[in-house]
Amino acid sequence: MSTRYDETRHGGMPGEIIPFQIRGRFLMALSLRVDVEADDAAFYERLDAQRETSPQFFDEAPMVIDLGNVPGMAEPERLRAMVAKLRERNLRVFGVQNPGAMSEEALQEMGLIPVLAGKDAPLPDARSTKRRRRTALRGVENKLVKAPVRSGQMVVCESGDLTVIGSVASGSEVVAGGNIHIYGRLRGRAMAGVHGDESARIFCQSLDAELLAIAGLYKTSETLEDTARDRATHVYLENERLCMEVIG
Repeated sequence: MSTRYDETRHGGMPGEIIPFQIRGRFLMALSLRVDVEADDAAFYERLDAQRETSPQFFDEAPMVIDLGNVPGMAEPERLRAMVAKLRERNLRVFGVQNPGAMSEEALQEMGLIPVLAGKDAPLPDARSTKRRRRTALRGVENKLVKAPVRSGQMVVCESGDLTVIGSVASGSEVVAGGNIHIYGRLRGRAMAGVHGDESARIFCQSLDAELLAIAGLYKTSETLEDTARDRATHVYLENERLCMEVIG
């Protein structure tokens, strides 16, 4: 609820205007899952090489560090050094997943917050059960957009499937908790399964995307498969890899 005109419920003076509004915002951030205990020169060389493939995607990107696979890194001095090196690379690190026993005070000294998010993907036999439970808790609300998505626009379908009858322009974003269907040319960013649903899919009539992502795993325009460009394409996850299948 907007707080702008709330005076009648809270005893304010007639006509009083509250000078702010509190609203929820959907924030997309990169998650850097560290899988090796040694963040040595080779680690940063590999990171720099990845950044060079798609600099616009990485530069000034909000980022969370996930230490779930490297408990030895969950020490203030080691984390402080890593954060400094990442920020030198214009990566805006603001949070940590799985910080171990580090206190919130120690994180705050580094300008970080603990981010509460699951570390592991569910096991295959439990995946469908957990997905149904998440869906039941949120409720499914599919969204249909009957117009092209223009540059600068962001269309979000929090809990269901998003369908766009039209194109998705460069510089725009379409985001869904479930599947994404684009009946037109996809040139912007499409992110499906944003709550961790690894069974989510992306379908489009013509693929030329700046970024594709399902459950956090992504490909940028530089790494799209050439055989799928400008073709009707089905995008899905298989063995933690983003796959593309031409369907027309």
